[in-house]
Amino acid sequence: MGCGRQKAKQAKIARDLKYYSPETDFSALQRELSGQQSQSSWSDDDDDEYPEQWAEKYSDE
Repeated sequence: MGCGRQKAKQAKIARDLKYYSPETDFSALQRELSGQQSQSSWSDDDDDEYPEQWAEKYSDE
């Protein structure tokens, strides 16, 4: 017993997921597709702030 209730619950979840439509931020999508970085995104310049822990041990010198 209980298989019908479980199947109905799974069907309800599947239906909710099928028709779920989250709000889309089209301006963020356009920035991402055009290759522009926003001010809050990370940049490659942060690499110098934290030196690599094993750089001296495994250097080719």
